[in-house]
Amino acid sequence: MELQTQNMMQGKEGLSSPIRYCLYARKSTESDELQALSIDSQIKEMLDMAKAENMNIVEIRRESHSAKDSGQRPVYNQLLADIRSEIFNGILCWAPDRLSRNAGDLGALVDLMDQGKISEIRTHGQRFGNNPNEKFLLMILGSQAKLENDHKGVNVKRGLRAKCEQGWRPGMPPLGYIHDKYADKGKKKVSIDPKRAPYIKTIFEKVADDGWSGRDIFKWITNETDFRTKNNKHLSLSMIYRMLNEPYYYGEFEYPVGSGNFYEGGYDPIISKELFLKVRDKLSVAPKRHPGTIDFAFTKLLYCGSCGSGICAEEKFKHQQNGNTHRYVYYHCTCGKDRDCKEPAIREEDLIIQMVGLVDKMDIDRIRTIDKIKKEIERYQKFSYIIGSGNEEMGKKLKEVDIQNYAKYILLEGTKQEKRDLLECLKSKIYLKDKSLYLE
Repeated sequence: MELQTQNMMQGKEGLSSPIRYCLYARKSTESDELQALSIDSQIKEMLDMAKAENMNIVEIRRESHSAKDSGQRPVYNQLLADIRSEIFNGILCWAPDRLSRNAGDLGALVDLMDQGKISEIRTHGQRFGNNPNEKFLLMILGSQAKLENDHKGVNVKRGLRAKCEQGWRPGMPPLGYIHDKYADKGKKKVSIDPKRAPYIKTIFEKVADDGWSGRDIFKWITNETDFRTKNNKHLSLSMIYRMLNEPYYYGEFEYPVGSGNFYEGGYDPIISKELFLKVRDKLSVAPKRHPGTIDFAFTKLLYCGSCGSGICAEEKFKHQQNGNTHRYVYYHCTCGKDRDCKEPAIREEDLIIQMVGLVDKMDIDRIRTIDKIKKEIERYQKFSYIIGSGNEEMGKKLKEVDIQNYAKYILLEGTKQEKRDLLECLKSKIYLKDKSLYLE
């Protein structure tokens, strides 16, 4: 209150009111600005300068965010909004690169100075006022900060390429190798993990020589060995397949992944290239020809009651001696969660009969899209009304159609899509166990 009264008295006496500064301190969370002063150090230095020069600091704002991209800093964006609202008309910060390292944020600052919203920007040892020379200098320093950012990106990529050419892939090595954790940063060489590398070599040999599949490897490594990852976990099936397709193990690596750029490693390989290629040939299976995808009515809608996997379907054909052919559809567990699941298969006709029984027991509130069924009934009502020349008695009978009976009709006589639409109306999941359906 005293400061506001003093400012009002100075205005009445024709004196200029003091600049209302916001002290803005920023520390990037990214590694390219690790050498910048910490936020607390910035604030301390600038408060000392403000005290020495009797500057009016209204508020202190701090932020841990990179300034590489325009408009991505919430605290800085709010600061600009408050300047437009004339809460502040000055900014105090450690250096121009604390405010901006991109053209967009720099342009916003200069634009506010052109509008007279910012009277002054103060940094350690520099002052930028609303005049052409000082604004030009601010733009040069801000552009220099952006140039440094751009050069750092180029230099990092060049350094990564140089590291690859020396035989070392950037990042963590795959399972079976370890870093020299006591070496300096950028000089950490890779060596074979004596505990895990023999298992990995055995995995490749079992696939190449004994014809083991990925699932065979998974069962063996999980149940018959004490092999664990660095996080003390079992190997997953997907990880096993990634290992079997990783050229790093025979002494080559691709960087970046998918670029097609391969480099010769400077580390010792675990397996030979011949063994790797033999494994790849064993795993490469000619794709089955599918002239058309068969659409079954109840797939992706049922779950196995034994292991929780999904329920899939397949068709079987029986050719009789008299030339007749009968088609049968069987639903069974996909065994996705348990390869040894013993849940028996069930014929589609038996499945539909049980579903009709479920509709009888089902609470009508379980159907979420009743409106769709009602609209179908109303559409049929209109059609019958036109055919019946406005027969009111026919219309009354149609209005009394029971939704549950309509659902039974769809299961027995509807198309595949109508059956799927009906089952998708259920809130509860349908499980199949011992050839019997039940709701969750």
